[in-house]
Amino acid sequence: MYLGIDGGGSKTAFALIDDAGRLRATHEASSLYYHEVGLENVEATLRDGLAATLAKANITPQELSFSFFGLPAYGEDKRLQALLDGLPGQLLGHQRYRCGNDMICSWAGSLACRDGISVIAGTGSMAYGSYQGCGARVGGWGELFSDEGSAYWIARAGLTLFSRMSDGRTAKGPLHGLLRRHFALDDDLDLCAAIYGGDMTDRSKLARLSLLVAEAAAAGDVQARAIFNAAALELTEIVKAVGAQLGVPAGALLPVSYSGGVFNSGELVLAPFRAALAEANPNGPAYTLQTPLLPPVIGAAIHAAQLIGVEFSAAALAALAGQVNQSPTLELL
Repeated sequence: MYLGIDGGGSKTAFALIDDAGRLRATHEASSLYYHEVGLENVEATLRDGLAATLAKANITPQELSFSFFGLPAYGEDKRLQALLDGLPGQLLGHQRYRCGNDMICSWAGSLACRDGISVIAGTGSMAYGSYQGCGARVGGWGELFSDEGSAYWIARAGLTLFSRMSDGRTAKGPLHGLLRRHFALDDDLDLCAAIYGGDMTDRSKLARLSLLVAEAAAAGDVQARAIFNAAALELTEIVKAVGAQLGVPAGALLPVSYSGGVFNSGELVLAPFRAALAEANPNGPAYTLQTPLLPPVIGAAIHAAQLIGVEFSAAALAALAGQVNQSPTLELL
């Protein structure tokens, strides 16, 4: 039995699998982003989520062979490292687990723990890659000065575009009306109160405004579409930096996959991302965009098995993929 936990900035997913590729239980809970919810809530969410997941499978923590806890912002604050590393042991009652950044869940799921680079563009953004036993991370510095190409970054760019449309610095497009209706604005400047004085200071809530930017782009807003084109270029730069850190040689072909809500916009971001990757390194490695094989939470579970030397067969991975396709709760992205 292998337990995977994929803790994101907006929600947390739990999945329990066995080595035959059978999905034994899943559960969904709130965010584990401790900067926003606090460590006490992280502990409570993990405790309740573990209890619910194991109860669905009718097993005890002692029956878990190994677990992987993918935690947002893990490794970014050494003062809290020991606390985060020790927390699962208190909840499980044993030490058969490992903690890591949730970017590893994305890589492990989208590429089934094979060599390649996985880009996360959800509330935040970052990438993780693996090549011939080495791993590398790029991005994920936070929304104030990084997270390029993320939902938060897109939402912020959309708000900037709205202000420029309102002031007359650029032509009004569909985004202007969409944001006015969303916030029920009597006057455009009322947006300031809605953003600064309301609950939009919550990172994940503001990030959800990226959906309006996508809606505007689909409605023909050229400037909103340009935001997604720019996001794709930023994500490509992240991929290139991971490849450079990994020392991938010129001419090597490396798969690139993805996860996170930004990719739910489909070809709006995938088309420019695919095109940018094709032109990324004329004298370096070649990158090919690959549809994710499994959700990040399933990736966390198969990575848990990998950490103790258990490799899933092609048949077991295919069985997991089939169950994911039939599950109403598991999202590939």
